[in-house]
Amino acid sequence: MDTTSVTEDMLHTVLRRRAGGESVEQIQPDLFIPTGERKGQNPSAASAYRALAEHEKRAVYPEAVEQARADFAALTGSEVPEPRTEAKP
Repeated sequence: MDTTSVTEDMLHTVLRRRAGGESVEQIQPDLFIPTGERKGQNPSAASAYRALAEHEKRAVYPEAVEQARADFAALTGSEVPEPRTEAKP
């Protein structure tokens, strides 16, 4: 996943349980961070909402997500991408 503490497995749990009518606030206490400095702690509700938003963006705008990743990769390297002047159809 990205910089949030919500893993793909946690995201699938959130998606499944939300489909069953639960809120993020009800689900969040049952999620546990599996590794790292916060291992064993719960991710914040805000992290769960960010993961849901990212999931929605990937589903609706997969090409935009890939372009953003390519732009980021270029920025972290030695090249800076030129601004895009036209939208792709």
